[in-house]
Amino acid sequence: MAALHDLTAHEAHELLWRGEISSLELTQAVLDRIVEIDNEIKAYLTLTPEAALERAREVDTLLAAKRRDGEEPSPLLGVPMAVKDVICTEGIETTCGSKILEGFIPPYSATVVERLTEAGAIILGKTNTDEFAMGSSTENSGFFTTHNPWDTSRVPGGSSGGSAAAVASGEAIFALGTDTGGSVRQPASLCGVVGLKPTYGRVSRYGLIAFASSLDQIGPLTRDVTDCALVLGVVAGHDPRDSTSLNLPIPNYREALLPDIKGLRIGVPEEYFVEGVEPQVAEVVRAAIDLLADLGAEMVEVSLPHTECALPTYYLIAPAEASANLARYDGVKYGLSCSEANDIWEDYRRTREAGFGPEVKRRIMLGAYALSAGYYDAYYLKAQKVRTLIKEDFDQAFSKCDVLVGPTSPTVAFKIGERVEDPLQMYLSDIFTLSQPLAGIPGISIPCGFAGGLPVGLQIIGPALGEETVLRVAYAYEEATEWHKMRPQL
Repeated sequence: MAALHDLTAHEAHELLWRGEISSLELTQAVLDRIVEIDNEIKAYLTLTPEAALERAREVDTLLAAKRRDGEEPSPLLGVPMAVKDVICTEGIETTCGSKILEGFIPPYSATVVERLTEAGAIILGKTNTDEFAMGSSTENSGFFTTHNPWDTSRVPGGSSGGSAAAVASGEAIFALGTDTGGSVRQPASLCGVVGLKPTYGRVSRYGLIAFASSLDQIGPLTRDVTDCALVLGVVAGHDPRDSTSLNLPIPNYREALLPDIKGLRIGVPEEYFVEGVEPQVAEVVRAAIDLLADLGAEMVEVSLPHTECALPTYYLIAPAEASANLARYDGVKYGLSCSEANDIWEDYRRTREAGFGPEVKRRIMLGAYALSAGYYDAYYLKAQKVRTLIKEDFDQAFSKCDVLVGPTSPTVAFKIGERVEDPLQMYLSDIFTLSQPLAGIPGISIPCGFAGGLPVGLQIIGPALGEETVLRVAYAYEEATEWHKMRPQL
């Protein structure tokens, strides 16, 4: 049997249900792993070991009662997990990786946290993130940089780098991340785990501290596709507290996991194999696509002609929404307050200057400029029109095929510090993951091999509410390979 900290959630569930291990043993094993390696990985901003162990004891009592009564428990009952530190957790510090929220303890939990807690999952703590989820490497955290478990001199990706690194290194069985422009899928690719961005509105954003409200979506980071389906099944669903939440029935995602993809039409966008993709990455992804063809899928060439417009479109819309959302951090209501100023405006300026890091300031200025009088039509409005064209590209592609596939990231994990001084190079890390949030559609990254000893991710993209098909293709690929079973040696 694998070490307890290396189990998947469904493997842990079977052992817990049979009484071969207890939730207390499992939780302690993961906490021991954190003590052993987190000084090197730096996945966590906040740990709650006492609360986790107390909850594990309660869960063990509940499990014993369910075994006695023959009542099948939730598949996540007693399984330890981590939460990205942009998601509110009642009574647990939530900083968004920013000095401006250091010490902030929310009086409520996000809907996703409530649902996972009700399902019996055990929260170990909050994971590191680029400040306010703005970044592709976790180097923009206001506290420290998380390290990639496969090579600690490299980044884990971002902005959900802490969650991805925790799952990859055995510091959590699964974790929650958020994806605004690739922030679940890109770190999943760089850390060799599974990461899903659901359809916009499929998972409630209530309690998610906003970056860009029309793009943000919470998604799972897991060790395999089965776990991804299980976690999505728990967190998905309508929430009246989120006006953008879809009031639609939730399918049984685990039942969608069929190894047979014969006859499914899989599109390969020509724009996803362009200059800038590392040759070894392209080679590994091409081999993964060939395997899908060998499994019986029909391969279709498609075009997404506005792909090259995704980066400028995203970097007008997301900062514009961020500049509005982050206006609430003024030092008056919560968080950091620099109150020695002569008047309230000076107060605001000092608080925001001291509290926000350089990347957040850069995006606030970009967004404020794009929304300013005289420039709104030229920038923000035009970007919204191009966003419609990007969505129409996907609609046209999905009229010919069931899913699209390509690389998640154009490169493997890059060295810490390598791109910090070059924001454009950093932004290009998300070139293949920006279009899907703009179109509101789901995508998953799954491990598909290695380039230079570092993980490569295959991205599978579906139409709106197409998570079942996306998961099915991902599962079929996973069943035919061993990549998801690889673990970094730490």
